[in-house]
Amino acid sequence: MNAVAAKPLTSYRKYWAQRFGTAPFLPMSRAEMDTLGWDECDIILVTGDAYIDHPSFGMALVGRLLEAQGFRVGIIAQPDWHSAADFKRLGKPKLFFGITAGNMDSMVNRYTADRKIRSDDAYTPNAAADRRPDRAVIVYSQRAREAFSEVPLVIGSIEASLRRIAHYDYWSDKVRRSILPHSKADLLIFGNAERALVEVAHRLAKGEKIGDIRDLRGTAFMVPHGWLPGPEWTEADSTTVDTPGAVHAHPDPYAMEAEKQTTKVGAGDTAVVRLVSRAERLAQHKAARAHTAIRLPSFERVRDDPVLYAHASRTFHLESNPGNARVLIQAHGEGAGMRDVWLNPPPIPLTTEEMDHVFGLPYARAPHPSYGDAKIPAWEMIRFSINIMRGCFGGCTFCSITEHEGRIIQSRSEASILREVEEIRDKTPGFTGVISDIGGPTANMYRMACKDPKIESSCRRLSCVYPGICENLNTDHAPLISLYRKARALPGIKKILIGSGLRYDLAVRSPEYVKELVTHHVGGYLKIAPEHSEEGPLSKMMKPGMGAYERFKQMFDQFSKEAGKEQYLIPYFIAAHPGTTDEDMLDLELWLKKSGFRLDQVQTFLPTPLALATAMWHTEKNPLRKVTADSEGVTVVRGGRQRKLHKAFLRWHDPENWPLLREALKAMGRADLIGPGKRHLIPAWQPAGTGMPAAPRAGKGIRKSAPAIRRSTTAAPAKPVNSPPARRHPDVPRHPLSRRKGG
Repeated sequence: MNAVAAKPLTSYRKYWAQRFGTAPFLPMSRAEMDTLGWDECDIILVTGDAYIDHPSFGMALVGRLLEAQGFRVGIIAQPDWHSAADFKRLGKPKLFFGITAGNMDSMVNRYTADRKIRSDDAYTPNAAADRRPDRAVIVYSQRAREAFSEVPLVIGSIEASLRRIAHYDYWSDKVRRSILPHSKADLLIFGNAERALVEVAHRLAKGEKIGDIRDLRGTAFMVPHGWLPGPEWTEADSTTVDTPGAVHAHPDPYAMEAEKQTTKVGAGDTAVVRLVSRAERLAQHKAARAHTAIRLPSFERVRDDPVLYAHASRTFHLESNPGNARVLIQAHGEGAGMRDVWLNPPPIPLTTEEMDHVFGLPYARAPHPSYGDAKIPAWEMIRFSINIMRGCFGGCTFCSITEHEGRIIQSRSEASILREVEEIRDKTPGFTGVISDIGGPTANMYRMACKDPKIESSCRRLSCVYPGICENLNTDHAPLISLYRKARALPGIKKILIGSGLRYDLAVRSPEYVKELVTHHVGGYLKIAPEHSEEGPLSKMMKPGMGAYERFKQMFDQFSKEAGKEQYLIPYFIAAHPGTTDEDMLDLELWLKKSGFRLDQVQTFLPTPLALATAMWHTEKNPLRKVTADSEGVTVVRGGRQRKLHKAFLRWHDPENWPLLREALKAMGRADLIGPGKRHLIPAWQPAGTGMPAAPRAGKGIRKSAPAIRRSTTAAPAKPVNSPPARRHPDVPRHPLSRRKGG
């Protein structure tokens, strides 16, 4: 169950239904099924998003992948969840229902960081709100069971991934059970689902019962309490994993040592000492790990004890490397009703050849025709962009990529990416020669990996770049530079922009890359994410200090000047992240003023399930280190007024925030920052209409904010003071309401 070998996606014998060929779009109605000659679907996928047949949308990607395996796949997109009727529209699936909330967690999609309902939904035609329920995976699963109770139920997507064990839920402010007992699903597929999904489909097609599929990586399920697959398996308490010391300091399993085997001896006898070879010792070590299940504290215990919750979170993340992760189990319930959630190790990452296969499937690269002329903001944003990789080894504690896509980078080949550029040029309506992005979770981790596969498979670091860049990490930007040059040289391509967030601490290691980027691929503004200026919050985020930012800015300005271009950096910041004090926010405010930045949109920290920063938020403990009752505490900003204050520090130039800031500065003993001079942050008077009497000459001393730029709202984008409006290319749409994935 813990073997690292993986069966290639393209090695399966295709299911008999391959004879029906490729559908122009996966069917969403019985009429479309009739046109294709289908009497039934083998698999029906349910999603909270509109169906857009493009590899950037999860249901299209897995749907086309299953179709390529020979299965008939139908889509039920954004069903009416108030009854089971809409879940019957395609009939009964022959093999299973696949249930997801969509590309985003339904709660993050519907609510702001202040728990207010959003007014629009970027993944819905015409951005209509209220087209998906709260906790969509649970609701859809219940309705699918009502429709066809005997059909196996498989859940997945980021919503299911982030809720596979007991987790703190920000929206209800409590620890909730795993999503498995809530949804009553037969199987949960977490992370990158391709391998497990294809294997499940073929095994069910051969007649295997879904309750017997217990050996697949990347899957979770419910079992009787204490269940083990066989006599060779043992349990180990999670306290054996959470040991004192540095996360990455572990015994070398490749070292050769003597193992003494002593038997009972009489007088004059000699004890036998057997020398164990390196290969034998390594085999014993791997065999023991492969059949060890780590028992986390039960749901009831982590619900009631914050220290145990933080400990469980730390253990979960330590067991996340596909090369050495072990099975995790967690009890839910008490007495006779107790059952275990069983988590197999994470999936083996896809190879470059497999990534090329997945992204090279025959996508229509358009929304389903049933939407007519409706505008879908998420589609408008990515229609001219290309995903070149998956995963992120940054390990930012507030980001969900670690828990979902993993830390190992999975890259497509250069040839595959260039073919997609040509497909966009030749097949996408409205294309005028501008590619809006070539990137992924981060823009510049393409083809980066550990220099030694053995080290990679045994590593237990939570980040490859914090507190410093690992000496074993290959940070070569040459493959990315080559890709940029070849892509922009293609006929019909006028401009290629980089819209993904940039990891600047990596970029500064390659001046050639920064020059290439700045000279050819910046459309006036470039997004980067310092997140904060102070060490306290940065250490809890696992982000680099401002030194790396300053080095990158110097290079950015230098190469922009050499290229004869006026370009700006757009830094992102997070307010009220765990570990942030009022003084930290004041220092960040002073840095912003000194650096000439005025922020447009701001948003406070949003605790998402399973993230390490969420564990800090809930427990006020630091799971980056060994967790005990008296271990390091973490400052947490919970109250609405203080969260509002931290946001106000980021928008110090907005007169609406001045009354709150004056009160805070006086309480902090920093009234010296209130006044009319350039050295002051805010004036002592208030403009008319903002809650306080106006000064005799209203407006004097206030410098007008620069024009707003609509950007991602997961963190606050900054805008240079008195800079011109964003020089957005006319063919590049504005960013819809989306969420940045760290970086």
